Amino acid sequence: MALSDAEIEALPYRPCVGCMLLNGDGRIWAGQRLDAVSLQSWQMPQGGIDDGESPSQAVFRELYEETGIAENDVRILRESAHWRGYDFPRGVVDRVWRGQYRGQSQRWFALRFVGDDDSIRLDLHEPEFQTWAWMDHAELIEKIVPFKRGTYTEVFDEFAQLIGAPA
Repeated sequence: MALSDAEIEALPYRPCVGCMLLNGDGRIWAGQRLDAVSLQSWQMPQGGIDDGESPSQAVFRELYEETGIAENDVRILRESAHWRGYDFPRGVVDRVWRGQYRGQSQRWFALRFVGDDDSIRLDLHEPEFQTWAWMDHAELIEKIVPFKRGTYTEVFDEFAQLIGAPA
């Protein structure tokens, strides 16, 4: 049974982290989701914060689980000043995490990738992405799902001086 608007608005946000991973040319890592039905489903690595885990611990864990990139292959450039939240589309709230959350609240990190592209592995854990690419921020904004665009725009605005800047 679908949740009412009032029931959805009473739900909490899931605490998460997001990672804007920049290569040496200042381009952003993006993965195309496996559950994609169109090309408009690319995203940066992100995921939930486990109990007892700090946001910085979670970003390294999520990055490794989703991309195979180890902590020693990245450097933290900056942590976002604010948590950024977004709501799931109304039609999927009751299906995502069994209706426990109305959306996600994320702490974002800008990281510099200092490893080798050959070390990127999408198959180390249960895969979330079918392929990946280094993109500029304008290309990525066009390829993400619409309900995340506002959050991505805010992240790109906050980390603007890092985007496109060579290492």
